[in-house]
Amino acid sequence: MADDVARLRDAIRESAPMLAARSAEIESARCLPTDLLEQLTAAGVFRMLAPRSHGGMEVAFTDSMEIIEAIAAADGATGWTVMIGSESPMLLALLPRHRFDQLYSNGPDVIIGGGFAPRGHAELQSGGYLVNGRWAFASGCQHCQWLIGNCEVRENGKPRPGPVPGSSETRAMLFPRDRVKIIDTWEVSGLRGTGSQDIEVRDLRVENDDSLDIFRGEPCLEGPLYRAPVVSFALHIGAVGIGIARHAIADIIALAGTNKKRLYTSMAIADSPLFHYRLAHAETSLRAARELLMAESRAMWQSSLAGRPPTPPEMARIIGSVAWAAHTAASIVDTCYTAGGGTAPYNSSPLQRHLRDIHTLTQHAAVNETMLTRAGAFLIGKATDFAI
Repeated sequence: MADDVARLRDAIRESAPMLAARSAEIESARCLPTDLLEQLTAAGVFRMLAPRSHGGMEVAFTDSMEIIEAIAAADGATGWTVMIGSESPMLLALLPRHRFDQLYSNGPDVIIGGGFAPRGHAELQSGGYLVNGRWAFASGCQHCQWLIGNCEVRENGKPRPGPVPGSSETRAMLFPRDRVKIIDTWEVSGLRGTGSQDIEVRDLRVENDDSLDIFRGEPCLEGPLYRAPVVSFALHIGAVGIGIARHAIADIIALAGTNKKRLYTSMAIADSPLFHYRLAHAETSLRAARELLMAESRAMWQSSLAGRPPTPPEMARIIGSVAWAAHTAASIVDTCYTAGGGTAPYNSSPLQRHLRDIHTLTQHAAVNETMLTRAGAFLIGKATDFAI
C-alpha cells in the first residue's frame, strides 16, 4: 500500500503544473476533458479508496485527504471531481456484498455520482421500486458508469415513515448511466469544471439490491475506510477548500514577486507592511485550518481502525470543524483576491477563479452555516441530526 500511495503522490505532483495550466480549459468545457480523465484514471485516483480485494489501493483515509488537497491545489474543479469519483466505493459499500462484487468484477475504476438530497420518489413494488425524480449537482455525471438519486420511499402512493418521528424513509437508487437523462443546467459562477448537471429518471424500475441508505446504512465491507462514509465525504470537501486556498496564496505571492503596485500608490505591494500582515494572517490561518482538518481526520481514522464509528459528540465536532475550515479557506481566498488589486477581476487572473470556486464550495450543504449552527446547538444539549 505504501508503494501505491508514493506512486500516486508522485503522479499528482508531476501532473500539478499541467492541471493548473489547463484550468481555463477545464472551466470552459464545464467538465473534465476526456484525455485528462484518462490520465487521472491511469494514475489511480479513482481506485485509491477501493478495497484491495477488488483491485483497489485502499489507502489510509489521511492519505486520501492529502491527495485530494494536492489535486485541488492545482485546480479546484479537478480536485472536486476527483473527490466525488474516488468516494464511489465508500458509497457502493452500502449495497449488498454480492452486488458490490458484481459492480467491481471488471476492475476497480468504478465511478459514480448523483444527488444526496431526496428529490425523487420510489414507489414500492415487488422486489424493488418504481422511481421518478430529478436531482441537482451530479458532479462528474458525464463520465460516470452509474448514477444515484436519493428518494422518498412511498407505499401505495404515501410516504413511508422514517426512523425519526415525523420523517419519511429515504433510500438512494442506483441507475445505469444509459437510463439517466442529463440536463444541462450547470451555468454557474464557480467550480464550473465539475460538470455538476441535473440528472433525471422517469418510471424506472430499480431492484432492491440497487438501493441503499446513504446516512444510516451498514457497509458490506469490513475495512475501516467504509465505516463512516458521510463524515469522510465532509472531511474531503474541507480538503478541497484547503487546496483552493493554498493555490490562492501561492498566486498572490507570485504576483508580489512581479513588483506589482496598486493604482495611485508608489509602493510595490511586496514592500507594503499591510500586505505583509494580511499575507501572514492568511498563511497562518491556512496552516491552522489544515491542521484542524487533518487532526479530525487522524482521530476519525484511528476510531475506524478500532472498529468504532464516530459518536454523536465526535460527529458534532467534526462537522463543525469542517464547516469552519471551509469558511476560513474562503476568507483566505478573499484576502488574496483583495490584495491582487485591479488585475484580480480579469479572467487572466487565477485569483478570480479561486474566489468563485471557494464561494461555490461553501454553498454545499455539508459545509454551509447550517452545519455550524447544528454543531453549536449540540454543544448546549439541543437534539440535532447531522445527516447532510
